[in-house]
Amino acid sequence: MRKENWIMSSAAHCEDSESLHYEELNVIGTGAYGTVYRAKDNQSGKIVAIKKVRIPITDNGVPMSTLREIALLKHLNASDHPNIVKLFEVCQVLEREDQLMVLLVFEHLEQDLSDLIERLPKSGMPPVTIQRLSCELLTGVDFLHSHRIIHRDLKPQNLLISSQGHLKIADFGLAKTYDFEMKLTSVVVTLWYRAPEVLLAQSYNSSVDIWSVACIIAEMFSRKALFPGTSEANQLDRVFELTGRPTSQQWPQSISLSREHFPPRLPKQPKELCSNLCDYSNDLLSQMLSYDFRSRPSALACLKHEYFKQEPI
Repeated sequence: MRKENWIMSSAAHCEDSESLHYEELNVIGTGAYGTVYRAKDNQSGKIVAIKKVRIPITDNGVPMSTLREIALLKHLNASDHPNIVKLFEVCQVLEREDQLMVLLVFEHLEQDLSDLIERLPKSGMPPVTIQRLSCELLTGVDFLHSHRIIHRDLKPQNLLISSQGHLKIADFGLAKTYDFEMKLTSVVVTLWYRAPEVLLAQSYNSSVDIWSVACIIAEMFSRKALFPGTSEANQLDRVFELTGRPTSQQWPQSISLSREHFPPRLPKQPKELCSNLCDYSNDLLSQMLSYDFRSRPSALACLKHEYFKQEPI
C-alpha cells in the first residue's frame, strides 16, 4: 500500500500537527520508544498523556510491523483492562516525506509507583498494599503476554497509580510483539530492572518482564532498588551477588566480556538482599529472579503462588 493511501485510511488521521485538538503542557518523560507529553484536550478539557513516536517511511511505505503494532494497540484497548492505561486515540501526522509521527493519546494519571515509593513514611508500604499492587502488576503483564506483547521497559516510572490506588501499566505502545530470537539494544529497559540475558546481549523471551517485575516488588518492600548498577558490568556484578556467578557452561560464548571479569559468587536468597521480604515473597522472587530465563515462572504462574493466597490479601 502506498504511504499516502495508508495515512488517509488510518482510523485517526490528521493532515498536520496544527489540526490536532491537543495543547501540549509539559514533557512527562522520554523513553526508549518516544517522548511523552502532558497535554490538554481542548474539546473536552481533559488532561491526557501523548506519546510521540517517529516512524521512518521507506520506499515501501510505512513498515508493516508498525501497522500491526497500531492495530494491536487498538485491539487491546477494546478489552478495557483495569491494569492497562486507557488509549483514547491514535493519530498519524506526516511530518515529511520520509517520516511519520505517530501520536498515542492515553489517559493521564498524576502519580506513578516511583512517586508513591518516594513519599512513603519510614514505616514503608503496608504489606497488604504491596501484595495488591504486585497482583495488579502481574495481572497486567499476564494480559500483555497473552497478546504476545513484551513490555521490555517495566520500571516504577512506567507504572501509574490511579486516584483510587490501583496500578496501571503504561508506555507499552510500539514495543514490538515478540519472537524468541529478538535481542534488546542497550537503550531498551532501564538498567536497574534489566534481566541478565539482556545485559549479556542474548536472545530473550517474555521472562525479561518477569525479572523486572521481581525487581519492582522487591523495591516496594525495601523502598530502594534491588540492583542499582552504575554500568552494565556493575549491574551484572550486582545480579551475580544474588544469582551467583554463572558457570562456564552457562556463560555465553558470543560475547567479548569474560566470565573471569567477575569474582566467584555463590547464589543467595532474595531475602539476604531485601530483608523486609516475608518467606512467601522471598520464595516467589527467588523463582522470578532465576538467572536461567527458562526457569522463571510465567506471570500467570506467579499469580498462583502461595504469596497471593496468604493474608492480608
